[in-house]
Amino acid sequence: VLPSHLCAALIACGVLLRHSSFLQDVQFVLTKIKVRRFIEKCVQTNYSILDRFLELVKTQPHKPFVYFKDETFTYRDADVLSNKVARAFLQAGCVKEGDTVALFLGNQPMFLWLWLGLVKIGCAGALLNSNIRSKSLLHCLNCSGATTLVAAEDLLDAVKEVLPHLHEQQINVFILADRCEVTGVKSFIDKMNQASSEPIPKELRSHLTMQSPAAYIYTSGTTGLPKAALITQGRVWTMSLLLPSSGVNSKDVIYDTLPLYHSTGFLVFTGAIERGIPVVLRSKFSASQFWDDCRKYNVTVIQYIGEIMRYLCNTPQKLSDKNHKVRLAVGNGIRADVWRDFVRRFGEIQIREFYGATEGNFALLNYSSKMGALGRHTFLHKVKMFFPYAVIKYDIDKEEPLRDSSGFCMEVQRGEPGLLVTKITAKAPFIGYVRDMKQTEKKKLRNVFKKGDLYFNTGDLLRIDEDNFMYFHDRVGDTFRWKGENVATAEVADILALADCIKEANVYGVKVPGQEGRAGMAAVTLRDGLKFDSTAVFKHVEDFLPSYARPRFLRIQRSLDITGTFKLIKTKVVEQGFNPNEITDPLYFLNEKEKNYTPLTPDVFDSIIAGDVKI
Repeated sequence: VLPSHLCAALIACGVLLRHSSFLQDVQFVLTKIKVRRFIEKCVQTNYSILDRFLELVKTQPHKPFVYFKDETFTYRDADVLSNKVARAFLQAGCVKEGDTVALFLGNQPMFLWLWLGLVKIGCAGALLNSNIRSKSLLHCLNCSGATTLVAAEDLLDAVKEVLPHLHEQQINVFILADRCEVTGVKSFIDKMNQASSEPIPKELRSHLTMQSPAAYIYTSGTTGLPKAALITQGRVWTMSLLLPSSGVNSKDVIYDTLPLYHSTGFLVFTGAIERGIPVVLRSKFSASQFWDDCRKYNVTVIQYIGEIMRYLCNTPQKLSDKNHKVRLAVGNGIRADVWRDFVRRFGEIQIREFYGATEGNFALLNYSSKMGALGRHTFLHKVKMFFPYAVIKYDIDKEEPLRDSSGFCMEVQRGEPGLLVTKITAKAPFIGYVRDMKQTEKKKLRNVFKKGDLYFNTGDLLRIDEDNFMYFHDRVGDTFRWKGENVATAEVADILALADCIKEANVYGVKVPGQEGRAGMAAVTLRDGLKFDSTAVFKHVEDFLPSYARPRFLRIQRSLDITGTFKLIKTKVVEQGFNPNEITDPLYFLNEKEKNYTPLTPDVFDSIIAGDVKI
């Protein structure tokens, strides 16, 4: 006869085993323990993602690593080309160990060879958004400390615009072309073609540790200008291990349509190295070509952001919709309704939704395939040995956490949205933004639950349901999300105010039925004696703002509402939205077809709401 306490334990286990979520929770925690032990081993042995890559070059040299258009590059090809990159930098005499080189190009294999080549000589790459221009471009270069800039040939005009400033700062400038006639801009391809492909001596990177910079990835914040998040060699491993944690295996082929300058696109590349698998790289996402590419390259894993999934669901239905080998989708930002439509239409593809910030110290993974959820809230996840976090009460109007009479924060009740904060510890550090102590400090919360504790403010409102599933609710502050990008309102407002007829601008995001995130809108005032020049303003935002940051709606006001401390009030205009039936101020709509801001009439409004007009 078994002892009573053992019988009770067995009965309890039997009850728990009936609940698949409990088993999934335990399995996920075991995976996290395995991942943590692996990273600790990498730290102890100083084993980097480059070391993993070089191992694969030896063990599977002829296995495809990158498919791009009609080209196939093996692991050996990638090694040879990145060796030539490294030697071209060394022979140019402008890069030494520990330097940072800014990479200003879109999705192409050269992006990967450049980064691998830099790591081989002990340097880091600053991954610049290829959409940024002028002031933002200079800012990103400055905050990364880059001494050299390498740009794509099709971005030469953007480089020429800031070239005098680059020369002033003694930044070496290369263009990815065979030759260049612009004074002060050198050809990189020419130097690379003349360089040897011999292996790079390991001594050149002997100074690297897991705390050394591997890359700088930029994120938009409430300041309006991009901020550089430092990605260490150790953090590259952490990012890369998302794929195996999501179920990606060594036989998979993964499809990457997201920008490599984003952490989401970059982790596919480094994650593929960890798994030793091929990446299908596309220069730009195409809904019409997506499944044809998947069939052509036998893709088994895709990565997404919410907009991608919605675009795919909005394409005309075809008989071949389920004719593919994709079994797994990894990404973030998919709505429950889009999730439902996607699997109904394209087959029983496993969706692995994750949550995390480039600069953050915390991540969630929806390993349960619960539609719409980011992950699960369990004591196994929250315990001290993992990543302590909390969802706390937040005052949206004051834009700060609510505190009790003792001055400490309070956790929300089930179903109530609150601010996600994550504890900053030695095992879950927050490095912050490079050369921006002010913004780094703004992301820290002190004395949250006890005196002296320190938490990272994610800036995101989440809610937890009765079954412990966690859901994204909204972003706090001035930043909103549109087309998978974070749009900083201050930056957009600064650009709008440079237009000849605009005096001031209050930029915010508005909800549009059927659309992910919030569409950009601006309430503006005009300069004395000037009328609204719709064509000129359209041309201005087209020239100075990336597509996702251009305000879709403009509202002309006589004056902007401000607080007693001269801060712009957004709450009222956000609530009013863009409905011409309820707003007496003149409203305009970004009309891409006519290349103009055209009047937003009730008929146009109805067409937008019905989804008949593209925004």
